[in-house]
Amino acid sequence: MADPVLDGLIDALRCLPGVGQKSAQRMAFHLLQHDRSGAIRLAHSLQQAVEQIGHCERCHTFSRQAICDVCLDPDRDPHLLCVVETPADQAALERTGSYRGRYFVLMGHLSPLDGVGAKDIGMSALLNRVADGQIEEVILATNFTAEGEATAHILSEQLKARGIKVTRLARGVPVGSELEYVDLGTIAHAFMDRR
Repeated sequence: MADPVLDGLIDALRCLPGVGQKSAQRMAFHLLQHDRSGAIRLAHSLQQAVEQIGHCERCHTFSRQAICDVCLDPDRDPHLLCVVETPADQAALERTGSYRGRYFVLMGHLSPLDGVGAKDIGMSALLNRVADGQIEEVILATNFTAEGEATAHILSEQLKARGIKVTRLARGVPVGSELEYVDLGTIAHAFMDRR
């Protein structure tokens, strides 16, 4: 007979992306059998994060403060604004160390089939952000998926109508790759975006 507490734990773990029934069951059994202290740390950390982490009032990334450290950093270029879909995308750009401007995190992308529209991704907040006259260039760093491209297109039209310079991340052949193994779409975009 199944235990409702154990079933509840397994069901709760299934809310994680890419975690199905078997993976959730494996995680639950591992935590209970081999790492109970890890399970307690995980539960405590999750509770703290949910209670203490919100969104930055300027860029919408995750932050414990009203304004995040990146937005408060005086060494950041206040004239550059990079628009990304998620805090994970922002973190990836930060790891490169090549961008020193500010960010705006959409917390998603346009997806009409899923009922996600401009209001759901904070487009009005982005347009208000650039209305202060300080932003000179917006770099659209949405993903190169159909939804990311549609989001970039709509944002680009809205921003250009307000007189803002808009650029898009370049795409092309990954460093260290061999052309025979790169997909045709990537090669085609690399030709179009060559410099």
